[in-house]
Amino acid sequence: MTTQPRRPEILRYTAFSADPAGGNPAGVVLDATGLSDDEQLAIAAELGYSETAFLTAPPAELAGRERAYTVRYFSPKAEVSFCGHATIATAIAYAERHGSGDLVLATSAGTVPVTMTETPDGALRATLTSVEPAVHEVSGKDVSEALDALGWSATDLDPAFPPRIGYAGARHLILAAATRSRLADLSYDFERLKDFMTSLDLTTVQLVWRESETVFHVRDPFPVGGVVEDPATGAAAAAFGAYARELGLVPEESVLVLHQGADMGRPGELRVELFADDARVRVGGTGTRIPESD
Repeated sequence: MTTQPRRPEILRYTAFSADPAGGNPAGVVLDATGLSDDEQLAIAAELGYSETAFLTAPPAELAGRERAYTVRYFSPKAEVSFCGHATIATAIAYAERHGSGDLVLATSAGTVPVTMTETPDGALRATLTSVEPAVHEVSGKDVSEALDALGWSATDLDPAFPPRIGYAGARHLILAAATRSRLADLSYDFERLKDFMTSLDLTTVQLVWRESETVFHVRDPFPVGGVVEDPATGAAAAAFGAYARELGLVPEESVLVLHQGADMGRPGELRVELFADDARVRVGGTGTRIPESD
């Protein structure tokens, strides 16, 4: 008599919004013990979200620590090194089942602590602390290729925000739009941008427009993950925070608010915290379970 393989509980949560119709949906598997890479990829593809997170036992260096786990992230097409919104979704899903308290997550990019708090109205808010970030130069040739794939011109860019590649667990090309209307009009060559991003090991292109000193609107094309656009991107938000601080575009110690997803009909809000005495970046937001009927 043969036994069927265990089917794990697959949860659906949105991150960076308390509304199931807002933010960025993620799959969450709180116990992925025994699942192969192919099985995890198949679950991610079945859900069709930009990423799904899978928790297993922690590595040896975190063994014995409370609420410590290994986490892996899969898009419908491939594994990714780090995913911010799926981390937020996982922390909130975990807290709803095991009580509030901090988590320690071992990602392939490094260890990511996650703190849990409650908003004044009682909603859960999760805040991740990124791995050590970095900001890299990008060649003019690569910027031109990215602009061509996006259907943008050099005059569409804000000259106050020079293009760079930001890293806080994953690599993102940061391009700033000169106007809100330019950011809103996103129609790009999917295959061309995907090939370009693959050549530079980019996870998304972080498109930014500055509303005020600390308020930004962002969009993230994600063709390498098999989707046109990511509705709310925590990893890119962390990379952008490091970029903005390093280039002196925001105060060294500040709180940035990033609005994302409104142009897709899934509005969300990401809170990015920068500290003068810590190079790491905090990214936080609310989240909620997505009803099965949605």
